[in-house]
Amino acid sequence: MLKKIVLALVVVAMTASFAFAQKTIVIAHDATWPPMEFVDQNKNIVGYSVDYCDAIAKELGLTVEHKSVAWDGIFAGLVGRKYDMISSSVSITPERQKKFDFSDPYFEVTQAVILPIDASGASLTDLKGKTLGGQLGTTGVFVAKRAEGVNTKEYDEIGFAIEALYTGRIDGVICDDAIAADYVLRNPKYAGKFKLAFIVKSDKPEYYGFVVKKGNKELLDLLNKGIAAVKAKGIEAELRKKWIGQ
Repeated sequence: MLKKIVLALVVVAMTASFAFAQKTIVIAHDATWPPMEFVDQNKNIVGYSVDYCDAIAKELGLTVEHKSVAWDGIFAGLVGRKYDMISSSVSITPERQKKFDFSDPYFEVTQAVILPIDASGASLTDLKGKTLGGQLGTTGVFVAKRAEGVNTKEYDEIGFAIEALYTGRIDGVICDDAIAADYVLRNPKYAGKFKLAFIVKSDKPEYYGFVVKKGNKELLDLLNKGIAAVKAKGIEAELRKKWIGQ
């Protein structure tokens, strides 16, 4: 009896994998978040998360399509079945887990604050009375709103917040550390203008995960299998070196 049950489960798993292998998995990205996902000069969606998805697809024999979707509507589009999953530097939070299912973590992140090169400040406490910009609905903005005396201004894209800092309309920007480092260290327009002032200390780690509709166990299991393979084969380390520099 036990053998029959095990065999049945294997057949179900193989059937699910075969079903996904026969279709194109459409992946939504808010492609405004370098170096994780962004549009390059040739108008292609590229970045760490994009390559990670492609690596998973290669390991599992899947076909994927990358689609650019604005952040403010990206979760509604998943609910409306406009695509199969989200890969958009989405931090795994208890609030989001109530509405969606997340894959195993694929990247650890912290919140960082960008300030003008000549500004002072080593913590959020030092920024009382100042205004921090960030992308709406992101963990960076959530952190800034909890900081006593710090004003927040939300933007549709993190690039808009960076530009507001560049033109002096706000005092700083808060966002994920990899994105902050990319703007400060790799964007020639802002060279010598900004600094990565500090990392916001937290007693809880923060991780990115891929997002699927609640109950989509077949796709979730495939993603977790792919993540495990990408990690085990050293592909993840190669992608980190390529896009993050470490």
